[in-house]
Amino acid sequence: MKSLFDTVSFKCSKLVTQNYSTSFSLAVKMLSPSIREAIYSIYGFVRFADEIVDSFHEYDKENLINDFEKEYYKAVEFGISLNPILNSFQHTVKEYNITDDLVQAFLKSMKLDLIKSTYNSQTEYEDYIYGSADVVGLMCLKVFVKGNEQKYEQLKNEAMSLGSAFQKVNFLRDLKDDNLVLNRNYFPGVDLNSFDENAKTTIINEIEEDFRIAYQGIVKLPIEAQFGVYTAYIYYKKLLKKLKNTPYYEIGSSRIRVSNYTKAGLLAQSFVTYKLKLV
Repeated sequence: MKSLFDTVSFKCSKLVTQNYSTSFSLAVKMLSPSIREAIYSIYGFVRFADEIVDSFHEYDKENLINDFEKEYYKAVEFGISLNPILNSFQHTVKEYNITDDLVQAFLKSMKLDLIKSTYNSQTEYEDYIYGSADVVGLMCLKVFVKGNEQKYEQLKNEAMSLGSAFQKVNFLRDLKDDNLVLNRNYFPGVDLNSFDENAKTTIINEIEEDFRIAYQGIVKLPIEAQFGVYTAYIYYKKLLKKLKNTPYYEIGSSRIRVSNYTKAGLLAQSFVTYKLKLV
């Protein structure tokens, strides 16, 4: 029965989320059960594409990402894929009317990682972030509003700001690996070999403004999504605070993390704040 295969497919997407990101997985658990599977399927899709371009160094990455894209469109056309990640994602795309421009923008940014290592202008930087992060926020927003296009348009800019904030925090946290392992520099006008406190402060100020805008949307989200998104917001704000308090030379030489113990504390803090209706 196809329904059993679909169930297994969504469980695979959940497993991918749990194994690749404990923080995102924790946030998804705080969403209403009615939308968790869809968010897992989105994460599984974007994670696999990201792994292709970031991790599979001993394989033909271009071939892999192109095949991944082709198999996705076959899944959409036929309503099934033997790749369980693509099978679950195509279900979510159809159920929540995730438009193809969002998928295409995401895949475009992933492919850029194969051919582009430096972003020299603000336009290039913003275009990459739109495709790699903002559209993922918009895909999730499609699920959160459950087809309410008026609500989607109302919260669209804030969802994009949250995606941007998360991505820029990741860029800053992963500065060492991006520079030394992947030979990438996403920040325009920043020489990573002479990264200093001024450059760090400029980036952090930009991220804090993204978070400020994003919060205005979080408080307007449907009840099914609000606590989960707020949990992710709190986690990334904590990570940004750690980066802010870390000397610039350590950011370039080590990867800053939030411990599992701290994550548990943040979850408790988020829960109390939410229950007291302070969000």
